[in-house]
Amino acid sequence: MDLDPDEMTRVGNRLKRAQGQLTAVIRMLDEGANCEDVVTQLAAVSRALDRAGFAIIASGMKQCLTQPEAATDAPTLDVAKLEKLFLSLA
Repeated sequence: MDLDPDEMTRVGNRLKRAQGQLTAVIRMLDEGANCEDVVTQLAAVSRALDRAGFAIIASGMKQCLTQPEAATDAPTLDVAKLEKLFLSLA
């Protein structure tokens, strides 16, 4: 199953921002930043990664619903597997 390229571009951009945030968290640790500030930024990274994962799963679910023949042709990413992936992020 091929995921929507436009959506995956947005997901890629979100992941790049998360990567930058994570780099900042590491720098904050190295510089001895305040614990509260570090944890706040780390939580932001975690939320960004979760949102990226949910966007990928949502794109796959949308394709399964709008193009069910594609889901049956690609058993490696069927509705049950998407549900399992979704629950792994919840």
